[in-house]
Amino acid sequence: MRKPTFDPGLTQQFTGVLRRSINKDGSFNVRRRGGSWRHLHPYLTMLSMSWTTFFVVVFASYFVVNLLFAGGYFLLGPEALQGGDVSADARRFWSDFFFSAHTLTTVGYGNIAPGTVGANVLSTIEALVGLLGIALGTGILFGRFSRPSARIAFSENMLVAPYQDHSSLQFRVLNLRPNVLMELEANVILMTVEGPAGAMSRKYQQLKLERDNIFFLALAWTVVHPIDEDSPLFGKTAEELERLQAEFVITIKAYDDTFSQSVYSRYSYRYDELTWQARFQPAFEIDHDGNMVLNVDRVSSYTAGAGI
Repeated sequence: MRKPTFDPGLTQQFTGVLRRSINKDGSFNVRRRGGSWRHLHPYLTMLSMSWTTFFVVVFASYFVVNLLFAGGYFLLGPEALQGGDVSADARRFWSDFFFSAHTLTTVGYGNIAPGTVGANVLSTIEALVGLLGIALGTGILFGRFSRPSARIAFSENMLVAPYQDHSSLQFRVLNLRPNVLMELEANVILMTVEGPAGAMSRKYQQLKLERDNIFFLALAWTVVHPIDEDSPLFGKTAEELERLQAEFVITIKAYDDTFSQSVYSRYSYRYDELTWQARFQPAFEIDHDGNMVLNVDRVSSYTAGAGI
């Protein structure tokens, strides 16, 4: 049986020019089609969406639920609620809406109260919905805050820099958060598109790193791949990497000392994000008190040109 070729899970089939495999935010460049609403997992969706979208969904849901219950009270008639403004339909509806908000949040100011059996039944149901909704919202909010995640900054460009007797491929990472990341591991995969016209396929090669792990990410870490005779990049030019549609897929694994859990980060660089003959500038320094100072905004700073 022929040994299968290496595929990290991004497919070897070539059906068209791919913008990139991994987006800048670490998400995979995959758009789902088809499926059913049964495949949707509301809890995972609420955990993974952005904070802006999360709060928009929460406030919109709160407003819509109050509108629905207010409509129910309104349909029960003017006598359904006691103490509300019934001088006009619009005023009565808004009285119903604010009574719904008081009931849903279990505030109950007492200025408006149910006056019929139907209104009492509806307010009882709404109170239960409010309790369940508050419990569910609190759980999701706690889940979002307590979920461990890495906030690792990557340099904007990869550099092809001098290294010993040859050259090297380099990028730099640092931790944007004050938590301690330990036992970091880095993997770099080169993805290219190769083969004759009409039968092209994607090829993956794992690049050997000068150092693929460190104990602590207290400062910036420059990840280096030596471009020697054993490297698939040996002798390659910028034009060749463009023809091969080269993309460098990176995964970082670390242990978060705060949450006592492993965290992961993904990133990628395309051939047009390589800077040739450059060297990273120092990202940290020692102040007059003997303390190390990490300059986060220098993660991408480099010096280019013949004088490096």
